Amino acid sequence: MDIKDFKAGSYRQGFQYQYFLPEKINHAFYWTDEVINELLEKASLKLGELNSFSRFVPDTDMFIIMHIFKEAVVSSRIEGTRTNIAEALVEEQAIEPERRDDWQEVNNYVAAMNMAIAELDTLPLSTRLIRNTHKILLSSVRGEHKNPGEFRTSQNWIGGASLADAIFIPPAHQELPELLSDLELFLHNAEIHLPHLIRIAIAHYQFETIHPFLDGNGRIGRLLITLYLVASGMLGKPLLYLSEFFEKHKPLYYDNLTIVRAKNDLGQWIRFFLVGIVQTAENAIETLTKITDLKAAIERERIVRMGKRSQQGMEFFHLLFRKPAVTIKDVQAMTGLSVKAANDLVQAFVEQQILVETTGYQRNRVFVFDAYVKLF
Repeated sequence: MDIKDFKAGSYRQGFQYQYFLPEKINHAFYWTDEVINELLEKASLKLGELNSFSRFVPDTDMFIIMHIFKEAVVSSRIEGTRTNIAEALVEEQAIEPERRDDWQEVNNYVAAMNMAIAELDTLPLSTRLIRNTHKILLSSVRGEHKNPGEFRTSQNWIGGASLADAIFIPPAHQELPELLSDLELFLHNAEIHLPHLIRIAIAHYQFETIHPFLDGNGRIGRLLITLYLVASGMLGKPLLYLSEFFEKHKPLYYDNLTIVRAKNDLGQWIRFFLVGIVQTAENAIETLTKITDLKAAIERERIVRMGKRSQQGMEFFHLLFRKPAVTIKDVQAMTGLSVKAANDLVQAFVEQQILVETTGYQRNRVFVFDAYVKLF
């Protein structure tokens, strides 16, 4: 099918409302839009560059956790959660009680992403994996009563206070089994010769249109992009997340999804999506470059100043890339040092302006690797 001939779906009558029933997508697509070709080439090159760069950066895995935390913070922010990345990194007891629900949502997202990436080793990207991920995402937070891990069995809507004034009403729950089966088949259909980036662009649109859960659809839909890029081999490591691009261009993001449904303009959505891939990959490469420069500069200029503590300091410094917000107890657990030795080591890092104390307390202090966190 030429994407110019794409029909997004039709409206069907529900009880005193109309819902949108999307057309199935498990078929071939082609296009004659030269702009899509140019953007597809550029996006593929940028992903290749990110992959190559990540192979040459030592210990890339230690940086991935921060990419996931940033994605969790930004993706949750789109849904109204207000936790910054420094808060997300500390333990729950260090968070003010009124902000703990937000903290929990972000940390659930981190746990969900980590679980999903791990499950890709044994499970295909499937509705089963998506439900497993959703169950973790919505556990013990505001969405815990909205059937975590289960596709909806009632009607939902987007915008408005009720179905009567909703901006968009997704398909009735009875339609979900066929639509989700079609989406899963589309993701894995080897007979459709479609570039991975075009496939996941279409799949993301379709998932958001189906809106299969009572809550958490936006976060799962955005997470789906990274999971697909890893599962398909487009990304060697989970280092690219589009939530920041979508948040920066939030009105455009929603408008472009709506334009597909209202005007059947799938091409406009694909162009927007590919621009997001290009810009996000460029930002990821820039961040990795700054991380490696920061790491080298601190090793060269500050750790060596610690004298007899330098070797111990270097080992602890490398651990900070995985856990850049620590308490003295954390440092003890990370290094095996006594309370006094851990305090002395942290004090040396504060003096070298590597760590910054953030609470202002005398007890239960939290120290943050500030320059590193600010890169995200």
